[in-house]
Amino acid sequence: MKRISAFQVMGPVMIGPSSSHTAGALRIAQIAAHILKEPADEVIFYLYGSFAETYQGHGTDRALLAGMMGYPTDHPDIRNAYDIAREQQLKYQFIPATLKEGMHPNTVSIEVVGSSGKKLSLTGASIGGGEVIVNVINGIDVAFTGEYPTLIVQQQDRPGVAAHITSILASAGVNIGTIRMYRESRSNRAFTILETDEKLSSDLVDRILENKNIYDVFMIN
Repeated sequence: MKRISAFQVMGPVMIGPSSSHTAGALRIAQIAAHILKEPADEVIFYLYGSFAETYQGHGTDRALLAGMMGYPTDHPDIRNAYDIAREQQLKYQFIPATLKEGMHPNTVSIEVVGSSGKKLSLTGASIGGGEVIVNVINGIDVAFTGEYPTLIVQQQDRPGVAAHITSILASAGVNIGTIRMYRESRSNRAFTILETDEKLSSDLVDRILENKNIYDVFMIN
């Protein structure tokens, strides 16, 4: 029988009013901030479905800005996200968009430019109770929740890359819960996404990057 966590029953500790429209939205933006790995200079949020219809009244706009700036779901400054974004000179836009076929009704696409000029695009959905799923990173279809410690490896699709990653995690005593590869096409750009039972240490990133076919590594703890 599938276990149901207290998080699923009670929802997250959060600033309201809605776990789907605020906590979930914040977590999607927070994941984007983790992957960007630097302060954001400019960000555009494309809002779909009910996000597009109610983003101002339900605080989705403030939650997305707060998540992009690294705030947790229960931080009181979420209410002041607009003021803080202006203080940090973060340029932002919210653009309601038409829900596409197959999209969850609480979906946001984020296009962000970091302080170094680094660009990231990410699409995710808030699926209820503060839980989320990330569907697309930089044009590649993926599927992960960020609920567990997660390692995201951007790479070239070449033999031996997965073995390199898993051997490093094994040597560090990290148990892999799930591992999936998502790729544009054969021998092209790809993401390997691993969810683990243990938190991930930053030194693992340097060791994984020793492989010439790996471009970047992101951790979500």
